Amino acid sequence: MAGFLTTHVLDTARGLPAAGLEITLYALDGGAARREVVRMVTNEDGRTDSPILPQADFAIGQYELVFAAGAYLRATGQAGADPLFLDDVPIRFGINDATSHYHVPLLLSPFGYSTYRGS
Repeated sequence: MAGFLTTHVLDTARGLPAAGLEITLYALDGGAARREVVRMVTNEDGRTDSPILPQADFAIGQYELVFAAGAYLRATGQAGADPLFLDDVPIRFGINDATSHYHVPLLLSPFGYSTYRGS
């Protein structure tokens, strides 16, 4: 059985899923080098319509999810004056089990965020 990668973005300031938020996944090839793997946008439930990294593409390695929080906050009327406190939110993580489901959610507000390895 092969693993896969998913996310879920919740807007904690509004108490709603963060719909319409762009997410980019990068594979980190060592040092500062990174390669874009995929771009997706969250649906009305704050999730992507398919896994960010499906079973066919799932591999052990270092990755970075970049959440376009600033654009989302602007679109939802939550952005303050420029420069925003939060703009792009990068989360770097490692995948060390090619058979597991990795779920990397983001809890977002205009002035803070948190993440964890979910299920």
